[in-house]
Amino acid sequence: MFITLEGIDGSGKTTQSRHIVKFLESKGCFCVKTQQPGGTKIGEKIREILLDPKNSRIDPIAELLLYTADRVQHINTFIIPLLKTGKTVVCDRYFDSTLAYQGYARGLDISLIRRLHKAVVNVLKPDLTILLDLSPETGLERARKNIETRFEKESFTFHQKVREGYLKIAGSEPDRFSIIDAGEDESLVFEKIKKAIVPKLG
Repeated sequence: MFITLEGIDGSGKTTQSRHIVKFLESKGCFCVKTQQPGGTKIGEKIREILLDPKNSRIDPIAELLLYTADRVQHINTFIIPLLKTGKTVVCDRYFDSTLAYQGYARGLDISLIRRLHKAVVNVLKPDLTILLDLSPETGLERARKNIETRFEKESFTFHQKVREGYLKIAGSEPDRFSIIDAGEDESLVFEKIKKAIVPKLG
């Protein structure tokens, strides 16, 4: 099974992914937690470039290609081999992040992003995508308590567009997405996530 978590910065994806792994392991699943960008040794180097605040002038197309390069490496050398052996993969961000951030927020052509993904990546759709929905005000307040990356320094309007993009993407694929209010208490958010996961366990 392949589960992804999406949401704006500060929505709690990293925290909830840890809870998900513990829950799935308690159900007898061999579960691996990973992230994009940065789920491989090469990806870690790409992640450093993408998140470094000093790289604020990176061209949007270059940014898109770096995310795509990270995803190709991650899928082909890490995710697919694990799934083939029957393991469950929980991934903090995936292709929907690229659509939301580089497409809806940066303004790059959505169809271009989709074509690029299809052309260079084995088409691998998650069995379930948890969208942790949160207002940009709350998300940025949370995120800025930690180390600020290049994205925390983006404008409020940028983060609004990211959220709106996510909701549009989720609305177009209701069977894959479960939208969870991430503004609630951490334990309550996780209870709702569990309800979304249980039907997928089979």
